Amino acid sequence: MPGARVWLRRLGTLLLFAVVALCFAPTLAPPFLDRIYYRGPASGHFDGERFFNPDAGGKEAAAHAGGRMGFLSRFFTGDRAPWPEQVPVRQGRPPTRVHGETMRATWIGHSTMLVQTQGLNILTDPIWSDRASPLSFLGPRRVRRPGVAFADLPPIDLVLVSHNHYDHMDLPSLKRLWERDRPLIVTSLGNDTILGDAGIASIALDWDGSVKAGKAIVAVERNRHWSSRRGTDRNRALWSAFTVRLPGGNLFFAGDTGYGDGAWIRKAAARGPVRLAIIPIGAYEPRDFMAANHIDPSEAVRIFEALDPAMAIGVHWGTFQLTFEPIDEPVRRLAALRRAGAIAPGRFAAVEAGRSVEVPPLARPR
Repeated sequence: MPGARVWLRRLGTLLLFAVVALCFAPTLAPPFLDRIYYRGPASGHFDGERFFNPDAGGKEAAAHAGGRMGFLSRFFTGDRAPWPEQVPVRQGRPPTRVHGETMRATWIGHSTMLVQTQGLNILTDPIWSDRASPLSFLGPRRVRRPGVAFADLPPIDLVLVSHNHYDHMDLPSLKRLWERDRPLIVTSLGNDTILGDAGIASIALDWDGSVKAGKAIVAVERNRHWSSRRGTDRNRALWSAFTVRLPGGNLFFAGDTGYGDGAWIRKAAARGPVRLAIIPIGAYEPRDFMAANHIDPSEAVRIFEALDPAMAIGVHWGTFQLTFEPIDEPVRRLAALRRAGAIAPGRFAAVEAGRSVEVPPLARPR
């Protein structure tokens, strides 16, 4: 029996390697897995076939190819820090609505945040699935259960989907939301094809595009990342951040991003005062591979300083083990940077899943 268990563990590791390799390594996947999600004219970030980061000089694909196999090899040979099997979560039950200029934010896990204000319920990159994977039985498994049970989630009016990676575009969760609430789902170019194939309606916009959502206006923002669901479909769909313009101050959601040239942050800041910024702080090691597409806590603080929000909440940590750092390192590093920069603890923090916080109003004048 012990020998059988060892064999099963090794088989599981090999299968997990195959799943992660498919997501990270386009050249390992056969061409029939390619898919065209968007057709349109070439632009400053679309060459007519694939999207690209305008600050990369056309070299990011080669750099990614050169580092991905080393990353995967190190990921499965012990370089990553051990994570617990499960982290206790005290699930919350948010109110049905929050009216007026009061703003309430609840971290549900990973990049999923519920923001309630002006009678609107806004949800970012929803994922309730146990695994961030194309397979329900294999792939990165969540160690923090959702901070709000799906049954306790209030009716959702607006959903922001930043890009098509499985930890951000979770089709089972999006399908449940669509069938239950029929929210307005806003995403970036090409992702509507994937959602539409699953029977989910959405609005897909290019960077700088906008759409009205009740009292809010949603603007799709440039950030710095990449996309793929099948391996060879790399960068067939666009990635983005979002600004939601609201009475009482903007909501900014950075999506999943590297820092790049930083120009995209300054552009978002120019849209007006930010009341709440949702900024990733985790999944950043090793930096020689991850820096192009994932910020670390120090870069998160730079984004915070550029946006100067009334409050920021750190996300994209402690839910799925995607990279090498210890589970609580992003929170500890953020706290140290906050102390070094004399940032008040309430202005930029990471909260536990299920906990709701009231976002302070903007200082006047701003």
